[in-house]
Amino acid sequence: MPAIIGTATIINVSSGGIFNIGDVYQIHPVTESKTFSGAGSFNYGHGLTVSSGISHTNLFDEARVSQETIGTI
Repeated sequence: MPAIIGTATIINVSSGGIFNIGDVYQIHPVTESKTFSGAGSFNYGHGLTVSSGISHTNLFDEARVSQETIGTI
């Protein structure tokens, strides 16, 4: 259904993201990533105290492809 919109301000669209205004039947964003982080990572909040001691993150990954995204529609 058509719609009339006002001004749209786009601050950021990530590399795997899609920004769409208007009619669309299907959208298939495809992206993949791996994140390695040590102990105490990704914590947030007010007055947060994290004590993890000595930490080691293993970056070795024997699987070259964790999940294929080729041909996924």
